[in-house]
Amino acid sequence: MSPRIRIAVQIQPQHATYAELRRAALAAEGAGVDAVFTWDHFYPLTGDPDGAHFEGWTLISAWAEATSRVEIGHLVTCNSYRNPDLLADMARTVDHISAGRLILGIGAGWFRRDYEEYGYEFGTPGARLADLAEALPRITSRWAKLNPPPTRDIPILIGGGGERKTLRLTAQYANTWHGFGNVETLVHKKAVLDRWCAEIGRDPSEIERSTSTRRPPGQVADDLAKAGIGMIVIPAEAGDMDGALALARRWVEWRDRQ
Repeated sequence: MSPRIRIAVQIQPQHATYAELRRAALAAEGAGVDAVFTWDHFYPLTGDPDGAHFEGWTLISAWAEATSRVEIGHLVTCNSYRNPDLLADMARTVDHISAGRLILGIGAGWFRRDYEEYGYEFGTPGARLADLAEALPRITSRWAKLNPPPTRDIPILIGGGGERKTLRLTAQYANTWHGFGNVETLVHKKAVLDRWCAEIGRDPSEIERSTSTRRPPGQVADDLAKAGIGMIVIPAEAGDMDGALALARRWVEWRDRQ
């Protein structure tokens, strides 16, 4: 049986006021989605590169208070920007604020301007992935030491498609893998992830598969479900939510018909 697809919205924290970002999160929750994400950058990724932009962890802490049902998180937070033990404590705190609704989405980082403007070493993709590999066990170890502990086993989402390192880390640590590309690419990456799971002795069905789309369910839902995708994420601009919310409602209706 194909998995029940969950629907999420990723609200980009750029070119908007905080009031607009808050309204967007509440509107997404009201539309019936299962999760609301943002991203973890310090500058806009599109439009005016020096336009309005807000920091992601502070933002989802506020969303944790403003919302009541949806899961929340980043797609994804950058491992390089915070000490792993501190990040674990931040995640535990937001987990409590949200009454157990945090998803820790995490990746190795890629946006050079964030690094250079904020004084982090950009390095190489391989070095950043090595740092992520070192950070993940520190995060999970710190959760076991915190008082109070997290309210639940905080789910980890890893984003990226690197077959030698990222998907191996996903097999080791993640509850959800978020990938990009067409259905054929996602099917291929899923097979690679399944092989990593077999190598380490993990049941691949324990890992939800996720992707982003701007297409309506009538065009891609059946193919994505057959490919084993468990979560669809719709990108959204806080200052222009109408189109994203309309698309999200179509996906929610499709989900509820299954």
